[in-house]
Amino acid sequence: MHANTRAGSARRLPAIGASVALAAGMLVTLGAPAAHAAAGATLPFTSVEAESATTSGTRIGPDHTRGTLASEASGRQAVRLATGQRVEFTVPRAANAVNVSYSVPDGQSGTLNVYVNGTKLTKTLAVTSKYSYVDTGWIAGARTHHFYDNARLLLGQNVQAGDKVAVEAANVQVTVDVADFEQVAGAASQPAGSVSVTSKGADPSGQGDSTQAFRDAISAAQGGVMWIPPGDYRLTSSLGGVQNVTLQGAGSWYSVVHTSRFIDQSNSSGNVRIEDFAVIGEVTERVDSSPDNFVNGSLGPNSAVSGMWLQHLKVGLWLTGNNDNLVVENSRILDTTADGLNLNGTAKGVKVRNNFLRNQGDDSLAMWSLYGPDTNSSFENNTISQPNLANGIAIYGGTDITVKDNLISDTNALGSGIAISNQKFLDPFSPLAGTITVDGNTLVRAGAMNPNWNHPMGALRVDSYDSAINATVRITNTTITDSPYSAFEFVSGGGYGHPVKGVTVDGATVKNTGTVVVQAEAQGAATFRSVTATGVGAAGIYNCPYPANSGSFALTDGGGNSGWTSTWSDCSTWPQPGQGNPDPDPGRNLAKGRPATATGSQDVYTPGNAVDGNANTYWESTNNAFPQSLTVDLGSNQAVRRLVLKLPPSSAWGARTQTITVQGSTDGSSYSTVVGSQGYRFDPATGNTATVSLPGNTNLRRLRLTVSANTGWPAGQFSEVEAYLTP
Repeated sequence: MHANTRAGSARRLPAIGASVALAAGMLVTLGAPAAHAAAGATLPFTSVEAESATTSGTRIGPDHTRGTLASEASGRQAVRLATGQRVEFTVPRAANAVNVSYSVPDGQSGTLNVYVNGTKLTKTLAVTSKYSYVDTGWIAGARTHHFYDNARLLLGQNVQAGDKVAVEAANVQVTVDVADFEQVAGAASQPAGSVSVTSKGADPSGQGDSTQAFRDAISAAQGGVMWIPPGDYRLTSSLGGVQNVTLQGAGSWYSVVHTSRFIDQSNSSGNVRIEDFAVIGEVTERVDSSPDNFVNGSLGPNSAVSGMWLQHLKVGLWLTGNNDNLVVENSRILDTTADGLNLNGTAKGVKVRNNFLRNQGDDSLAMWSLYGPDTNSSFENNTISQPNLANGIAIYGGTDITVKDNLISDTNALGSGIAISNQKFLDPFSPLAGTITVDGNTLVRAGAMNPNWNHPMGALRVDSYDSAINATVRITNTTITDSPYSAFEFVSGGGYGHPVKGVTVDGATVKNTGTVVVQAEAQGAATFRSVTATGVGAAGIYNCPYPANSGSFALTDGGGNSGWTSTWSDCSTWPQPGQGNPDPDPGRNLAKGRPATATGSQDVYTPGNAVDGNANTYWESTNNAFPQSLTVDLGSNQAVRRLVLKLPPSSAWGARTQTITVQGSTDGSSYSTVVGSQGYRFDPATGNTATVSLPGNTNLRRLRLTVSANTGWPAGQFSEVEAYLTP
């Protein structure tokens, strides 16, 4: 679900370590606040980042610019392999299996060769772009996203800590993000008295259609266990009437069901247990009118899901109707084109705990109180990585909700790590009520730029989007590290200025936040106690409620706060990332997506068009009024060495020469000439681009291009202004 635009939006969807965080390229135990449980799931695997491994490839990132491979990667870094190049991991623990998160160019597929201690295995990892590069044009602000995918392999042997496992690009360029090493137990045996799907004709080779066999086995196993032996089973349509039965497999690495729609039912009497197998779909695009989910609808009261591997679906679990007291635990949800799990209203007493989610195309975990409030339900001790078009955890309305001890990292466009929101999407909606408990969560590199708002979203956001927040919101024992923008955001995202009230933030550690600790953009109030911050990028507080006349936001100092007393003084500008933002990729276009202003613009041809990454849109200055200037704020002082100036590549644009002066400023008030006035030729026959080399001592934050003449039109014109650190 998305915080789409200020004018509103529409919803279109019907055992290692105690906690983990990225440090030195590995998922390791993270220190929690004193006397408080550690954050995240207890995982059966240990992850190692490719950028920390030995490689003959090219490391990319870190980068927070959406639409890039590095920005969607775990840790905002990865390794690109050309054919024949490899990345070699040092195995962190005893293991016999590996799962690799990777990306290949759109439209391509191939293989990764696998080596153990230098010996090439006969097995390979198939890699494909089939499930990647998703487009959701109906979601405001969305671009092509979902670049990564996951592929797993049983090695056929045991490896120990310190051994070497390498993957090598065999026949296609592969970007490797992270490898998960796991010791997979042997396949479980069939429980006594259970009904095997193969006894009803299911085909474990995956060649035949096993749908009817599964239905017959479920019917025969009422009150008992339906058994799925090791094998691959293909279902061609969904299952219904699932109630009072256990569906059990031999383990998620052994019993694999291939279907994009496993259970689709609007009601059930409940007492359903689903455990220990994999459901792997074939969802390649997001179609919100299709129920392409592992569970779509209701499992009924007192049901449970455990030990599942869910992949290549639209949504893992889209839960409507009666799911009272449901428990979803110890499962993996990977590579969904939309949510990982969504409690879509009326849920009571649901617990979602100790799960691992990676690469969701929407909220990884969400509660949406449509048709009735979700009540007394919780998301606890989950580990979430790389939601690439929304939030890690989102609570949209509901009563007495708990979000506790979760670890969330690397959110991307349109998303915070955690969002507590009254964004309704549709009616009837039940706003936040009672006590909303947000306790013991750790957020790493969370928060993102919202392209619809043209300003950032904080790592933890409280949002009175469609109505005032009148619930008691208690945010306690929070750790926020390396947020590219702000730590805590209070906003009325619909643009109506609804107040945010009843919030306390008690006991928080904020390290290396890119801009500010508190980003207050709504009227209301919050009390802060024992919130300590180090490495603050711009200022402690941004307090600029929107709309400007909507009221004030009161920050009450409850004592014990330190490191964030300063206030951003100019509400007409946004603080830019500073100390907390990792150094960008040297090959990155520094001007892309940055704030741009001009001395004048013609009609709809505004300055932002020159930095939007689209060469077919352009800025055009006021006509017949030379000289005219375009200024781009790069966010911090940069040693720019090269500019690439573009006009639309269409042949309809005749060749022309523009006379341009390049100036720069480090403080925004005093500008000096970097390159004096000279003519630059733009010709569609050669791409309609011009390159400007800058002196070796250039250092600037604000880049200004002044156009004093144009032989093709009486105005300054640029479709893209690109700035690079490399000559």
